[in-house]
Amino acid sequence: MKLSELGGKEIVDVNRAERLGILGQTDLEINEQTGQIEALIIPSLKWFGFRKQGGEVRVPWKHIKKIGADMIILDFPDEED
Repeated sequence: MKLSELGGKEIVDVNRAERLGILGQTDLEINEQTGQIEALIIPSLKWFGFRKQGGEVRVPWKHIKKIGADMIILDFPDEED
């Protein structure tokens, strides 16, 4: 899947059974040493339960459980250390 194909997918939190919104433009955080994706960086004004960083939301890759044709399923804990 290409990064450009992520846009427009609905984002759902499986723990809260909530629709969090539609994914727009996004960036990837990549570990330079391993080349693995560590997180999606999503520009956002309003996301509940996520750590905000200057108008962006960082969703760690480990919390993305499934990327389907229409939606991205997150398993995000209520609180993260």
